[in-house]
Amino acid sequence: MKKMLLFVAISLLVSCNSTAQKKDNQEKETYPVTKTEAEWKAELSDMEYYVLREAGTERAFSSPLNKNYKKGVYHCAGCGTPLFKSEHKFDSGSGWPSFDREIKGNLAFSTDYKIGYSRTEEHCATCGGHLGHVFNDGPKKTTGRRHCINGAALKFVAEEDSETDE
Repeated sequence: MKKMLLFVAISLLVSCNSTAQKKDNQEKETYPVTKTEAEWKAELSDMEYYVLREAGTERAFSSPLNKNYKKGVYHCAGCGTPLFKSEHKFDSGSGWPSFDREIKGNLAFSTDYKIGYSRTEEHCATCGGHLGHVFNDGPKKTTGRRHCINGAALKFVAEEDSETDE
């Protein structure tokens, strides 16, 4: 009986590493804004490149945007697409800027298995830059969602700055 349980446990562990979880044989998605890696590296800071182009994660509590409470819009640091409004930002305590909703149509979503289980990864729908992940543990009184976003993936445009541009 013990051998049978051991066999079942090992079989389950081996089957969890299936090829269905790997994206290697899927086509790479295309976005309206495309650039070479050299162009991205020339335009972005090292941290922006790491987060947006290599799907990296900045250290928790390291972004000044985490505690930014000004009114305005958060744009993609790679291409300038507006992604989140300040009125939908909340302090999740996670260490990253968090929002309960996005600007519709400006985000793309995929499934990420990098840490052993599935998470919904968020990308800019214009340039494909990695932003962070979305979870279902946000404010229950609004959407119940928490868009956990790397501050390095964002550029904040204050409300007064956007009014002078018009």
